Amino acid sequence: MTTVTVVIPARNDAEMLKVCLAALAQQTRPADEIIVVDNSSSDATALVARVGGARVVTEPVPGIPQAASAGYDAASGELIARLDADSVPSPDWMSHAIERFEHEPDLAVLTGIGDFYGSTPVVHALGRVVYLGGMLVSLTPYLGHPPIFGSNFMMRREIWQELSGEVHRTQREIHDDLDLSLHIKPWMRVAYDPTWRVAISARPFATFSGLKRRVSWVVPTLRNHWPEDSPWARRAARRRWHAAHEPPNRMRRAS
Repeated sequence: MTTVTVVIPARNDAEMLKVCLAALAQQTRPADEIIVVDNSSSDATALVARVGGARVVTEPVPGIPQAASAGYDAASGELIARLDADSVPSPDWMSHAIERFEHEPDLAVLTGIGDFYGSTPVVHALGRVVYLGGMLVSLTPYLGHPPIFGSNFMMRREIWQELSGEVHRTQREIHDDLDLSLHIKPWMRVAYDPTWRVAISARPFATFSGLKRRVSWVVPTLRNHWPEDSPWARRAARRRWHAAHEPPNRMRRAS
């Protein structure tokens, strides 16, 4: 049976983490391991994690990239899933993803999307259209594959093992999921499943400054990869790889 580790970076998120862990406890196919990365919290995050059945990994250096990477490094599952402390997965969240990986051996990363809770409908619309929708629409052609959504994705452990030494884990104000997306190689297939959803808090988008802060992280994340990972360089790399791995055409086979 395929084993799965769920990684949850958390910093002072005890109350939301409690809800997330309760949702994971209700999965029709439970996780084999849950790791909560306590990212220098001053509240009861670590205690809530242990009570909820998670293994606590301590990462004293603040920052989501550092914390997420520490969790992936510690994971023992064949598949590594990622949630944030405010993510609330439905009961079939785990089973849906595992089924896809078991039936699609070439699948490297499966990414889903989020539905906002809390705040107001206007804030939900801003988060959904401007942030999530904007990232998906603009970055898919840039990357050549769907962007990975950090609050809801799953990857094979060997993918992380190949990329772990490349990601910009020590930079704080970047999007760790976009950074991971930029490190994806041409032979790694990323699939976006719009039916694979989790509830996520709208709190980062409740104020204009919060939304602006999240959007502002896009530029330094992309700058880290410029110009070697520009869209045209990525397209060229994919063409080279496909040219080297495409089967011979029918005429060549016939001859």
